[in-house]
Amino acid sequence: MTQATLVDSHCHLDFPDFDAERDAIVARALEAGVTRMVTICTRLRLEPQVRAIAETYAPVFYAAGTHPMSAADEPLATLDELIALAAHPKFVGIGETGLDYHYTADSAAIQQQSLRIHIAAARETKLPLIIHARAADEDMARILREEYDNGAYTCVMHCFSSSADLAAAALDMGFYLSMSGIAAFPKSQDLRDIFAAAPVDRVLVETDSPYLAPPPFRGKRNEPAYTAHTAKAGAAIYGLSDADFARQTTENFDRLFWKAKV
Repeated sequence: MTQATLVDSHCHLDFPDFDAERDAIVARALEAGVTRMVTICTRLRLEPQVRAIAETYAPVFYAAGTHPMSAADEPLATLDELIALAAHPKFVGIGETGLDYHYTADSAAIQQQSLRIHIAAARETKLPLIIHARAADEDMARILREEYDNGAYTCVMHCFSSSADLAAAALDMGFYLSMSGIAAFPKSQDLRDIFAAAPVDRVLVETDSPYLAPPPFRGKRNEPAYTAHTAKAGAAIYGLSDADFARQTTENFDRLFWKAKV
């Protein structure tokens, strides 16, 4: 039987968790049918090393931005800086950026300023915005809508685990929801219900590795190969075969991350 191919739309291959065996990590992903990966730079000063990983491995693409939890500690990104990065052939998205008030609510103002700069870059480059949202649903929905009304852009709500209201607001703007291993956790039925209510042609899969490993690896280091386990949970949510869900989410990825289409 031909193995359905998948895409890990969000991982962190530059993190030290992978330093000792990056070749093997990529090889295992390919063996598991994960034929492309997007590795995400969360601090722009680290962009050269993330870019080098994408340049080293044919199946790996990359994106870069300032993570909201780092927004107060890093230089504010500029529009020109982000547009310049987008010229690289393997640079496929803007971010991750967003809002995180769970641990870093004290930097809300600078997070919001950083987010708006990243949105402007996504609008200008036509590359998808990659959003991290935690404990900030109202501000997130408001800013995304305000900016969308100023000019359309595309976006994925990465590792979506927020409210049904934020999901609806994002979907209403034509955005995508990305499913991580959280959707496969036994106690995540509410999240599975949110995904079940979303159009299947607006869903991506990801690992966010090295974090959030799905069962049966929960509590261990996550890696792109485990996308297949999250996708199996996604297929069950939609009542699809594993192959059909893999095919659909890959089509969705190609539509959104157009520069990574092969």
